[in-house]
Amino acid sequence: MLYIVECSYADPESEASWNTFYSQHKLPALVSVGGFRASQRFRALSSRSPLYLAIHTITDAAVIASEEYWLKGGGNFSRWQAHICDWRRNLYRYDDVFPQVSQDEVLLLSPAPLDFIDAELGYPPTILHAAGLDNNPPQRVAYILPRREARLLAGQEKYRIYETMGAQLLSSLDIQPDAR
Repeated sequence: MLYIVECSYADPESEASWNTFYSQHKLPALVSVGGFRASQRFRALSSRSPLYLAIHTITDAAVIASEEYWLKGGGNFSRWQAHICDWRRNLYRYDDVFPQVSQDEVLLLSPAPLDFIDAELGYPPTILHAAGLDNNPPQRVAYILPRREARLLAGQEKYRIYETMGAQLLSSLDIQPDAR
C-alpha cells in the first residue's frame, strides 16, 4: 500500500530548514515505524500547488493509525506546521515497495494513462487506485522516466512531474544484503 502525502510550504525564510528537518529527521523516523517499508520525497518541477510529495510504502492502513506512528512524528511537523498548506493525504493500493526514483529520473503522476508514454516511449504505467484518507484523486497513474524525457513533457496541465529530493529510505526489514 502507498501512503502519499502532498503539501506546499508558505514561508520562504524557513523553507530550507523545513526541508532539512523533513528529509534528515522525519523520513528516517517514519521508516523506523513498524509497517513502514520505504519513503522518498519529491519536489514538483512546476510551481503549481502542491509543491512537495512524499511516497511511503506501508504494509496496510493500520500503520498510520498506530501509536508508534504518532509517537515518532506522524502527522506532526513541529514548528513548521503553521506554514504547511495544500496538505493532502491518500492511500493507494500497491502490493510491493514503490520503485526508487534516481537523480537521473523523474516521477510523472497523471489522473489517467498517457498512452503515448507506454506505446511510443516504452515506459509502462503503474495504475494506483485510492484506498483511503482523502481518496482524491481516486486514481493516479505513475511513470518513472529518464529526466531527458521530462523536457518533452513539461508544461502540461494534465499531469505533474517531480524530481527526487534524495534517495529512497528503506526500513531495516527491506534492506537486502549484498549478494556475494
